[in-house]
Amino acid sequence: MRFFSDNAAPVHPAVFAAMAAHDTLDTAYDGDALSRSLDARFSDLFETEVRALWVPSGTAANCLALAALCPPFGGVVCHRDSHIQNDECGAPEFYTHGAKLMIGEGDGAKLTPDSIRGVIDIIADDVHRVQPHAISITNATEYGMVYTPAEVAAIGELARARGLGLHMDGARFANAVAHLGCSPADLTWRAGVDALSFGFIKNGGMTAEALIFFKPGLAADTLRRRKRAGLLLSKGRYLAAQIVALLEDDRWIANGAAANAAARLLADAGGARLVYPVEANEVFLRVTPEEAAGLRALGFDFYDWAPGEIRLVTSWNHGAEQVRPLAEAIAALP
Repeated sequence: MRFFSDNAAPVHPAVFAAMAAHDTLDTAYDGDALSRSLDARFSDLFETEVRALWVPSGTAANCLALAALCPPFGGVVCHRDSHIQNDECGAPEFYTHGAKLMIGEGDGAKLTPDSIRGVIDIIADDVHRVQPHAISITNATEYGMVYTPAEVAAIGELARARGLGLHMDGARFANAVAHLGCSPADLTWRAGVDALSFGFIKNGGMTAEALIFFKPGLAADTLRRRKRAGLLLSKGRYLAAQIVALLEDDRWIANGAAANAAARLLADAGGARLVYPVEANEVFLRVTPEEAAGLRALGFDFYDWAPGEIRLVTSWNHGAEQVRPLAEAIAALP
């Protein structure tokens, strides 16, 4: 009955099982066998050599990635409604030691090459102006919209032409890949992405995200930044166990697909009330305050978003039986 956020979803049973299975003496920090296996596991998944680091939050993954791509005197182009702009309490600026977020626009919280050019082309190349050093995109976006490989590649081409790094906030990367049915490689490094924040917590994890560098050399300083920031946990094997459990048997994709399917049921019920197309696991509906109150009176919880809009978020554990009552209540709205 609660559709506030996939952050609040239960932990997948396989995650607890993996943590229990590795509840033994092993090397501290990231020297344990599971942590040392992440590079190879993610290299197989992405079909290229990568460096993979566990971190305890998506904010940490985003900010460490940006610090690797942008100096303190540089700028990061991001969407006005991106998580790094609105929901990380200045952490990107803190971790980069002062880099400026440069705000772009676009429907559904998606940047385009043209909107990025609109931000960076007006910046004079002189010592008085902050120069762009990186672009950050979110897939799926804050409005549940998904960048296709072609859309990412168009931004990647611009990034290469301008000498900019490209970061992807993939807090809902599983939902994006499940929606597209493409390979993770096609949506990331083949399209020009340099660093990916690979979300697991919204996907059935407990306290673990992965930071993937498609340019492995970027990881060297990041290892020290992670330690300096207090993010090198002493019992890192428990974070690695969570990640490995969700990678095994493609659970991460299955979980993303399940959340997407649940959102689709709500979208079908919403019909003309939909604010955005539903491509992942977020549903935005136009409702009056009275209608929202009526849904809450039936026991459903969700966020009020913009005026006259609500946001519903489905999770990996939402099957049809959990979602159908809300879908029926939405369909019954006058």
